[in-house]
Amino acid sequence: MLSTTVILLLSLLALSVAAAASVGILGLALSELFSPLPLANAIGELAWGTSAEFLLVAIPLYVLMGELLVSSGVAGRMYGAVSKWVSWLPGGLMNANIGASALFSATSGSSVATAATISTLALPEQRKAGYNAPLFLGSIAAGGTLGILIPPSINMIVFALIANVSVPKLYLAATLPAVVLMSLFMLAIIGACMVRPGLAGERPVVTWRERIESLPHLVPPLAIFVLVIGVIYGGIATASESAALGVIAALLLAWYKKALTIATLRRAFESTMRTTGMIILITLSAFFLNFVLSSIGLTTMLVEFVTSMELSALGTMLAIILFYILLGCFMDTLAMLVTTAPLTVPIVVALGFDPIWFGVMLILLCEMGQLTPPFGMNLFVVHSIRGEGKFIDVIYGALPFCLILLLMLGILLAFPQLALWLPLQMSSVS
Repeated sequence: MLSTTVILLLSLLALSVAAAASVGILGLALSELFSPLPLANAIGELAWGTSAEFLLVAIPLYVLMGELLVSSGVAGRMYGAVSKWVSWLPGGLMNANIGASALFSATSGSSVATAATISTLALPEQRKAGYNAPLFLGSIAAGGTLGILIPPSINMIVFALIANVSVPKLYLAATLPAVVLMSLFMLAIIGACMVRPGLAGERPVVTWRERIESLPHLVPPLAIFVLVIGVIYGGIATASESAALGVIAALLLAWYKKALTIATLRRAFESTMRTTGMIILITLSAFFLNFVLSSIGLTTMLVEFVTSMELSALGTMLAIILFYILLGCFMDTLAMLVTTAPLTVPIVVALGFDPIWFGVMLILLCEMGQLTPPFGMNLFVVHSIRGEGKFIDVIYGALPFCLILLLMLGILLAFPQLALWLPLQMSSVS
């Protein structure tokens, strides 16, 4: 049964069937092959029950919030301000790519949206200043991955729904690892440019007056982040309600910047509907597949199989990490998350690991999937916006950051309290 499932899934992916369709077709095929009951009859009820989940309302709202910030020009001014403050470091604007990605991630929740936005803003500067193309492109792709680690993250909302864990605790668990990962990305850039100064291009000359004058452009994204996350941790609003507050703040900001036009709203709404439709369709298909897997007993079978191997807890976790790294090379990360989490979370919990901690690990593995060829989504986003050169340049530039992600996974394995300390503090306070 397990081998049949893997073969069917890989065959659908090899045929380039869309992620949502692949997951749905796999569920229907397994139902016909291994279930005496007509499980397909449950699709309507599952779709209705899942789509009516209040937590999912946060997804289109977070997407819309990011779209409004881009349309109102806030993202562009933010990138300019960040570049003025970090351009003195070895690596210049490549550090700005990481810093601006982190800031935009705090208001977007999407890896692809972050990579696309920063690519649009940064690539013209790369051509002017003569930066090493692969490393510069890699810094944008890697910075974009922070979109699903830094709260508010859409992928974390989906994981929380699947694993039945607290969204605020998951957000808290990701905060310190996100800061560490961002620092490691920047240290890697600084180290590479100190060893090979030719990678850094021309360092822009910025006065302290220009830096201070740019500070107001950093206030809007930080203020919205504090609003959205603060009301969650303050117990004032749920994740969905805080997302609605973020959209209201983004609308007011766009109005204040005189960018709230019909054309702006239409672009933001259309992009939001496209992105949300894709995410929800994948989620609904995955919940049907998960229902089929549970009904035919594959979830229980997998847990028993892993237990019978008598590996140590660490050995099993390393095997799970290797599985996700390989799967991330060939599968959309959101589809990978919603398809496999119901299988791996019970195994991880049975081994004694904390599901909140595993959620952060899984998001990091999804980040790596955004950077690993041949189907790393961020690689394609950066290359398509670049519109010239070879795709291999983006791959070469992203590989060092994949090594940094592996290092971050090792750090979390060795020091799980890095992710669990803040949630424990929250529990003790409450």
